[in-house]
Amino acid sequence: MSTATSSAASAASSLRTTRTVLAVPGHRQRMVQSAAASAADAVFIDLEDAVPPEKKDEALRTAIESLNALDWGKKTVLVRINASEAGVAQHEVRALVREAARLDAVLVPKVESADTVHEVERLLDEGRAGTARPLEIEALIETARGVVNADAIAASSRRLGALHFGVGDFSASLGARTVEIGGTHPGYALTLKNEVGNYATTPLDLWTYPMMRILVAARAFGLRAVDGPCGAFRDPVLTRAWALKAAAMGYDGKQVIHPDQIEPTRAAFMPTEAEVRAAQRTLDALAEAEAAGLAAVSLDGKLVDFANVRMAQRILAMSAAGETGAT
Repeated sequence: MSTATSSAASAASSLRTTRTVLAVPGHRQRMVQSAAASAADAVFIDLEDAVPPEKKDEALRTAIESLNALDWGKKTVLVRINASEAGVAQHEVRALVREAARLDAVLVPKVESADTVHEVERLLDEGRAGTARPLEIEALIETARGVVNADAIAASSRRLGALHFGVGDFSASLGARTVEIGGTHPGYALTLKNEVGNYATTPLDLWTYPMMRILVAARAFGLRAVDGPCGAFRDPVLTRAWALKAAAMGYDGKQVIHPDQIEPTRAAFMPTEAEVRAAQRTLDALAEAEAAGLAAVSLDGKLVDFANVRMAQRILAMSAAGETGAT
């Protein structure tokens, strides 16, 4: 792929709003239709874990038909292909490249090394050489080896647009005792004894390290970062709380597995009115300081400098993206 084409793909990726990435089984046509009409920023049609082995071919056909026939609006549309230790399902990639006109990206599961990304890149290049709208790759990191190799994966291809954290399979990869997808076992906690002999237990988050590790790798190479789903899809409180955690860390969005999770997840990735006001006050204060020849200023008893400007600009950009919807 040419430098100009790859640069254009990277720029397009960075502009995408993917706060909510709705997963839908590829063989369930009505669910795919509902996903296309949903308020999600992005949809990934699944050919992998959500599809029984005997339905894989049907899921591929339904995905291609849906991509060509349905109105997807401004959504980012992905298909999660199958992959194993032997490599990716090449026939799926080739069929998607050849037949699915509306596809934006291929979501590759269980990526453990740059080699897997290179394999998909080669298949995409073979099918879309010289096209003005190249397909992107998004990598799902969901094993211990994948997290160890996150930097190499993030740097592997100019076609790569995002890293996703696959929390369910990652839990299995570690052998962790978890209660539900995205949750932490109650035994993962810190218990201390104070000076008078009383005990206090503080719950800990099992996923802080892998989430931050993937986020840092994504940001180091200009990629978006998408967190895995909250398995408790009927619980709006947990759905929003776990999404808020990802948003607070700096993630761009989160996978959702049910339409009911779209709104609480989207809300979690939207800055509050107070945050927006504080960000604007920060920019205004620094502008006044700069006009006076200063590089820092005191605001509400805190030192504010140009690092705060970059943080404030990020919050305002998130707010603006929320107001305009998916790009």
